[in-house]
Amino acid sequence: MAKLTRETKDGIYSLMLTPYFEDRSIDYKTYEEYTEWQVSQGVAHLFAVCGSSEMTLLTLEERLKLAELTVKHKGNTTVVATANLEATKEENLEEIKKMEQTGVDGIVLTTKGLGDDEETLVSYIKELASSTELPVFMYEFPGFQPHLISGKAYGELTKDGLIWGIKDTTCRLDMIKDKIDNKNDSTIIQANMPYLFDSYVAGARGVMATPTSCGGAFFQRFHEAFVSGDMALAEQRYNEIILLDNAIDSGFMASAKELIRLQGVEGFNWYTRGSHDLSGARLRSIKSFHDWCVANGLMK
Repeated sequence: MAKLTRETKDGIYSLMLTPYFEDRSIDYKTYEEYTEWQVSQGVAHLFAVCGSSEMTLLTLEERLKLAELTVKHKGNTTVVATANLEATKEENLEEIKKMEQTGVDGIVLTTKGLGDDEETLVSYIKELASSTELPVFMYEFPGFQPHLISGKAYGELTKDGLIWGIKDTTCRLDMIKDKIDNKNDSTIIQANMPYLFDSYVAGARGVMATPTSCGGAFFQRFHEAFVSGDMALAEQRYNEIILLDNAIDSGFMASAKELIRLQGVEGFNWYTRGSHDLSGARLRSIKSFHDWCVANGLMK
């Protein structure tokens, strides 16, 4: 069984989508099948209860059950999950305890809209992170704005090893590098695809990005090529990721779900709890991309 350690914390954290029935209740059976499919992609980690899971549209009970099922089917991966979505700090502390009980390997904390008050943010994160013995990662979740944290404030949280890494969503290379310069023993985990290759060159060593939800193998191939030192192959793998990213960009969660269905998780329809929809033309476009990937050995 894999273990989340300082030595294994780098790499690909595939985001977990939430499958629904037509009435938008959760299809837990398909979720279990999907988790096993994600494991088969060869990634090292799974990120349950994330933005791509529509976590703010899920109840606490739903979030805990999804985390528990991810752990149940995680195979040789590790599982992290967001644990500070409730309204108050006191509720967040209780939420962390409940998330620990699901068996996850690590806790993820959002910046909770405190990006403009870094002193309060650092104090808040320190208190929550100190309440658990599990590894703790941060997440600049755009759903709670202002959400970005400076390299200086991040360095304050990593200097004593309290925070193991961060999902950076700045989408700016200068701000990515700012965190890299202050990362200490943590991992800078990327969410932005245009700067993925450049951020790895600068020192990032992980990915938590929307296309991992339906194409983890693309990212695993890139990560392995880069850390092996084969820059030509790494750049080729990066270009394949850009194609994937562009293919699902329109109506992301619904598009990614359709691509998962085409890859063999047949019960996975494209329903979301948001306003997403897929036209006949969009469905045809996704199928064309899938067929091209199969023909070129990028998907099964």
